[in-house]
Amino acid sequence: MDPVELQKAIVEKLMNVIDPETGADVVRMRLVQDISIDSSGKISYIFRPSSPLCPIAIPLALGIIKAIKEVPGVTGQSITVVDYVQSDVLNVLLKSVLEE
Repeated sequence: MDPVELQKAIVEKLMNVIDPETGADVVRMRLVQDISIDSSGKISYIFRPSSPLCPIAIPLALGIIKAIKEVPGVTGQSITVVDYVQSDVLNVLLKSVLEE
């Protein structure tokens, strides 16, 4: 799939991932940033929770991963959590989830 079309499909899918505290999607809240796609269809992106102590950072990250995984043409993904109090721990956890 064309990288531009793939990115468009990813953004559309992410618009269905809703932050239950605000009722807004993660795209509108700009929680997913710097989406890049390599030639094989692997996606890399940054997840920036709405606050450093965001109580729903883990469920939101898992929802984002699930949504991206459902997009046809995505062969893999890499998420990096930033500006979160336990970003190091969460990055390790999410990496293990993606390796399953």
